[in-house]
Order: sequence, then C-alpha cells, then structure tokens
Amino acid sequence: MSKPPSRRARLSSPGTSRSPTEVREELRRRLRDLIEGNRVMIFSKSYCPHSTRVKELFSSLGVDYNILELDQVDDGAGVQEVLTEISNQKTVPNIFVNKVHVGGCDRIFQAHKNGLLQKLLQDNSAHDYDLIVIGGGSGGLSCAKEAANLGKKVMVLDFVVPSPQGTSWGLGGTCVNVGCIPKKLMHQAALLGHALQDARKYGWEYNQQVKHNWEAMREAIQNHIGSLNWGYRVMLREKGVTYVNSFGEFVDPHKIKATNKKGQEMFYTASKFVIATGERPRYLGIQGDKEYCITSDDLFSLTYCPGRTLVIGASYVGLECAGFLAGLGLDVTVMVRSILLRGFDQEMAEKVGSYLEQHGVKFQRKFTPISVQQLEKGLPGKLKVVAKSTEGPETVEEIYNTVLLAIGRDSCTRKIGLEKIGVKINEKNGKIPVNDVEQTNVPHVYAIGDVLEGKPELTPVAIQAGKLLARRLFGVSLEKCDYINIPTTVFTPLEYGCCGLSEEKAIEMYKKENLEVYHTLFWPLEWTVAGRDNNTCYAKIICNKFDNERVVGFHLLGPNAGEITQGFAAAMKCGLTKKLLDDTIGIHPTCGEVFTTLEITKSSGLDITQKGC
Repeated sequence: MSKPPSRRARLSSPGTSRSPTEVREELRRRLRDLIEGNRVMIFSKSYCPHSTRVKELFSSLGVDYNILELDQVDDGAGVQEVLTEISNQKTVPNIFVNKVHVGGCDRIFQAHKNGLLQKLLQDNSAHDYDLIVIGGGSGGLSCAKEAANLGKKVMVLDFVVPSPQGTSWGLGGTCVNVGCIPKKLMHQAALLGHALQDARKYGWEYNQQVKHNWEAMREAIQNHIGSLNWGYRVMLREKGVTYVNSFGEFVDPHKIKATNKKGQEMFYTASKFVIATGERPRYLGIQGDKEYCITSDDLFSLTYCPGRTLVIGASYVGLECAGFLAGLGLDVTVMVRSILLRGFDQEMAEKVGSYLEQHGVKFQRKFTPISVQQLEKGLPGKLKVVAKSTEGPETVEEIYNTVLLAIGRDSCTRKIGLEKIGVKINEKNGKIPVNDVEQTNVPHVYAIGDVLEGKPELTPVAIQAGKLLARRLFGVSLEKCDYINIPTTVFTPLEYGCCGLSEEKAIEMYKKENLEVYHTLFWPLEWTVAGRDNNTCYAKIICNKFDNERVVGFHLLGPNAGEITQGFAAAMKCGLTKKLLDDTIGIHPTCGEVFTTLEITKSSGLDITQKGC
C-alpha cells in the first residue's frame, strides 16, 4: 500500500502595516484555521527526529496529515510562541487530531497504544459545536477552557436570572460574584477591625474614632469582581470559546434554545453537553420572604449598610455572613432551627458557634420564622419577624433592619428542559445523578459542580472535575475526579478547616472502638500579647487504629485555618499517619506545628487546656 501524501501547510505573513497586537491576533486566527481545517495537523521542525517518528506513525496508519515546519516559515519563533498560548505546549512536534490537541511525540504514541488515537481519528461532528457548556461558573469555565485547549469548538451559555430583589451579576458564577471571593474579602475586612483592637497591645497609638464605611468596602470589592468578570470574558475569547449571555434550554437531544434578556431566541446543536448550572439560595415560602428578605445573592452588592440583621439558618453561609457582619460592628442574630453546620463535625460546629457568641453574635435556637412584615421602607428599612418555637406553641417577634436567608440552596436544573431529553434528576432536590465519569443517564450529557448528587459543593471540586471531564471527553486522558479527602474551610471569624471524615461519620464507618482521636487546645503566639483567650483554638485528628493509625479526619479551629488545612490535605492524599506527623519537625512558632506534637487522646480523658505557648 502506498503511503498517503503529507501536505505542507502554508502560513503567509499578516503584513507589516498592522500593530503588533493585530499581527498576533491574525496569526492566532490563521493557526486556528489550520487546526480546525485539517484532520491531522502537525507543527514540526524539519530536523527534529521526534517529528519524523510522528510522521512515520501516521504514514503507517494510512492517515493523511498536514505539516507546518516552523523552521521554514517567517518568524518561526513568533509562530511557536502563539502556538504555545493556544496549546500550552512549548515543544515540537505539536499535534492536533480532529481539532483536539493530543500533545507531542510521547503522547501521540501513548494515544495510539491505548486506542485513543483511533477514536479521535474517527470523530467528525456534524453539529454546530463539539461541546456546549450550560453555566459560566467555575466548573463550566474550567471545562470549556480545557476543551478549547484541546482544539474543540466550544460554546458557553451563561445567564443570571435576577434574584427577587433584582440582583444579577457577570460571568464567573456564584464563587466569583456572590460567594467565595466577596465573602473572603468581607471576612478580611472584619479581621482587620479586630486587629485594630490588638494593635494597641502591640504599642500602636491612635486617638481618632475608628469606624467602618460599608459603601467604600462594597465599592472596592465590586470593582475587583468586575475585573474578574472581564478577565473571564477575555480568557474565553483568547481560547476561541464562543460566549453567549443567554438562558439555555434543551429542545431536542442535541439542540438547545438560547434566550437572551430581550427574549430573542437562537438555536445551537452540539455533540456533547455539560450541565454546570450550579445552585441558587432557597426561600422559606412564608409571607414576606421574597418581598423583603435578602440572600447571599444580594448581600455583597448591597448599596447600604444592612444595620441590625437577622440571619436565618446556621449553614456555613449563614455563620460566615453573621461573623463578618458582627465583626464590622453590626448587631447580628442567628435563628437556628436545629443544629449548626449540618454535615460538619458537630464538636467543631459548636466551638464555632461558641466563639461567635463570645464575640457578639446572638443565637435564637429552636425557632423558625413564620412571617416577615415591612414596618418602614428605607435603606435599610424596618422589618418585623414573627417566629415559632420548634418545641412548642411559643412565638416571638422582633424588629430588624435586614433579614438574610441562609437556609440552603436549590439546584438550577428544573427549567432547562432536561425532561425533554430524558435526563433524570432527583425530584426532591433537583440534583443530577451521574456515574463515576460525571455522565448522566443520557450518554452525551454530562454534569459537574453543585448540581451533582452526593458530591461536595465546592468551587475547586467543580474546577478539577470540569478540567478532567474535558480531557476524557476528547480523548487525551482517562483520569477521573477524586472526590475523597477534599479539604474545606468555614471562614467564620475564627476559621474552621477540615479534611476527611467528621468524628460522627468516622464512628459510623469504622466503629468508635477502632478509632483513636488525638486533640488539644492551643494558644497562638499572636494572641498572647493581645490578651486573647488561651483555650479557644482547637486541633484534632481522627485515626484508624487498625490501619497504622492512618489519619481519616483532620480538624482545626484557629487563625488561618484554610492555609494550614490546605497543606495537610496534600499529606492526607499521600496516606498521612500519626507516626508521620510525629516524625515531622514543626515550624516554630506557628499554629500548624500543633499537629506534630499531639499526644493526648480523647479516650484517655486527660486535660487539654493550655497554660503557655
């Protein structure tokens, strides 16, 4: 059999009358045209032996291919630089198969060996897009970006339905706009206020009255968020991803309707779809909730200081918001139906609540609201809240300026046409069941992020899952997202970081007699001079006695718990044991070193209070 001909691609000069930016963009466009217009596109150098091996492989397979020899074109170095931006690969050969970036010589031979190359060579879509991602949050953008890096034609549909109070936001999803980012920044604002109190003990003298300006904080935070929104749009454009600010709804198995804010409709088709629509705050379903209450969707862009605030719900969102609002000097009450931080270690949850109470947050336990009534309009106005005891007929009423609902979140899956194409959801909570590769019951429809049933609702989880899903969908990897031992932190005034199992869950899985819990209270050095309490911060690890005391649960209540927990999470991925912690030399004086000196077990009953650093 004769070899199929290889064709040498040409890349004409974009001309000299343009600006450097225009030249670069034109070069990027021409490179993408080569990638998208050829079944196999090899960027090579004529003298490279690895490139020769790749050409010989395709010849042996009887596959026609196109070559651009970078050492034989004008400004080959510049071409390779732009190619690096497109593919994240600096070397040659740089190979694309049916618009998917496969990689270099080793990767193409590996793909040939495991069958992925043959799959790629057969893939030839008849649809508008290779992939449409519904949802422009962290997970959706991660998936879209990775798919585009692999040379696929990708669209992102993102549309924010305004909250009942009229709040909406830009590209980037909950985390960037109304979640992790503004929350952490307001948390920092509150910590700075507390640091001002400590400063006098450290010799700082100031006489003027210090007060907080809500409007100035809000403006600075919203400006930062705006820059992130713009950055995401630029990133999508540079990656060649089509971004459409419209609401996506399935109308056929491979067709979606996109409706913009003016009600104009467009229709698009794709070979594969990824649902990454996330969640929105839940409402109570009582008189006045949607009319007068706000949620985390509204709080971070509120144009006025919320004043005396009632937070309904003791989820991590509720306690974080209560914490920073109190830290900014506001009168805050948390109304709790049952327990704090459901799903978290309950010993740690109660310690979080105790610290909040010590620092001015009031708790109204075993009550649920039954009505919210507006007494006065204003910014803020006045609201009367009537609540009923969960343990009897008692009712109470109180006046607040703002009522913040934090009672949970609902998946945004019920209005996107899933029933029209047969995608199953959990009717109770809207969550989507998937298999171990994030595939729904409809084979070409996948889901990632907070809409997944039984998976952690965390931004980094969605980002990782989205990236790995794109790699699997387009044939360059078989790696699955690992949902075990995922760390997280509750950014209350005293942060709570954890990784692995709660004590309750560990007992359920391993039985109490098979576990050893090491714990201690500790006193951060920074707190000593400031005169803060020496028995508030707390650390514990939960170990499986019959697996070399492997650490199955890590818990920390203390300053910078998020930073500390991140490091130990990596160790837990590697199979951290109590002995490995004991063998680790701590950094002194730090909070993290407490885990290298844990000696007292809960079962011993010994005292863990601290009297020094």
